[in-house]
Formats: sequence, structure tokens, C-alpha cells
Amino acid sequence: MSTIQDKVVVIMGASSGIGEATTKLLAQQGAKLIIAARRLERLEAIKEEYPEGDIHIQQADVTNYEDVKKVVGLAMDTYGRIDVLYNNAGIMPTAPIVEGRREEWQQMLDINVMGVLNGIAAVVPIMAIQKSGHIIATDSVAGHVVYPDSAIYCGTKFAVRAIMEGLRQEQRENNIKSTIISPGAVATELYQTINDKNVSEDLHKAQKEWGLVADDIASAVVFAIDTPGRMAVSDMIVRPTTQPM
Repeated sequence: MSTIQDKVVVIMGASSGIGEATTKLLAQQGAKLIIAARRLERLEAIKEEYPEGDIHIQQADVTNYEDVKKVVGLAMDTYGRIDVLYNNAGIMPTAPIVEGRREEWQQMLDINVMGVLNGIAAVVPIMAIQKSGHIIATDSVAGHVVYPDSAIYCGTKFAVRAIMEGLRQEQRENNIKSTIISPGAVATELYQTINDKNVSEDLHKAQKEWGLVADDIASAVVFAIDTPGRMAVSDMIVRPTTQPM
């Protein structure tokens, strides 16, 4: 029997890719959804697709803590509780370290690491009072292995892995679960955050040829959410069957 029905789920980075796919899958199963992203028109389109769904939208930039708090505030004002926070926003510019793309590095740190921390900071005090909750973050295979031209991206994903494990240890007695979902190659818009267009297009082509689709990762997220209270899925690596790394 599914436990998704009527769970209050906040999704950051919900406008496309994995976030959009997860929103749709949860809506189909009767979750109460607060979805947020920078692109308001994309959120509105998702909401319109599910007129019978219980979906509220909020424009937000995960790097702005005040924005994140507004999203959490909307959930609390509407439902009085938050069962799940899914930190999904992320970017993946790649380049050799020698090129010194410091602005890209800062942007990755701001979105991939501080974005996750902003979400955690906004909901953990609420979940601690509730004595229940579940925080999920999209990590990556790059949070488990390091490879050339992606050292900083890998570093941000290793950081998320460490933060989420620390969260688990600190908040387990409050019945707060932490989960990282670590996808391999997935055909999403993430390739568009790579500024080198040749690298970007090569990755996109590879993702379409042998990568997963966003629905595959969404199903993993929903599986983790649908576990009984006594069970926590801490880390799930989801690779394409033929992916070498």
C-alpha cells in the first residue's frame, strides 16, 4: 500500500528534468505538492497539466535563502507540516582546473552546495519539532568517483554526500530521514549548463544514446519517499546499465 497519498512534498528545482518528472509522478499518486524553481512559467505549465492535483507553485532561486524560506512558509501556511523536502536544483559546468573558471566554480558552490544547505536550514527546525521528516538531495555518480575536467563538480557532489550523511547522524533520533539519489547519465537539460558547446553537445548525444530518462530517477525518488517510517534509504546510485563509470 502506497504511503504517498496526502504527503506534503516540497520540490526545489521542479521546472524541468528530474524535478518535473518527480512532481508529475507524485501528483499522480496524490501527494500534496509545493513546487519551486526560477522559471515560473514552467511551474505554471506543470500545474495546468494536473488540474485535479494538489499543487502550489512558488518562484524561487535556491541560492537565495529568503526565497527558500518563502517556499517552506507556503507549505506550512497551506498544510501546517512538511513531510518531504527534495533538493533537486543543480548545475554541471565542466572544464579543466587549469582554465581557472572561478565564476563557474562559485556558481556551482552556490547552487549545488549552498542551495542544498539553504533547503536543509529552512526545514530541519520544523521537522525536528514534528519529530518526523525526510530530506532528499539529487547527488550524482560524481559524488562517488572523480574524473578529469569535472573536479569542482565532483567536489560539490562529494560535499552534498557528506552533508547529507552528517544530517542523518544528527537528526536520526528525531526520525528525520536523509537520502541522496545519485544518478549516472540522464537525458535532461543539465548538459545546457556546460559553457563549452562542443563538450555540451557531445554529452547530450551520449545521454540520449545510452543514458537514463528523468522518469527513471523520479521512480527512485518516489521509492525512497514511499518507504515505511522505520526504513531509510540513505544512498541510491542509479546508473544506465551500460555506463562504464
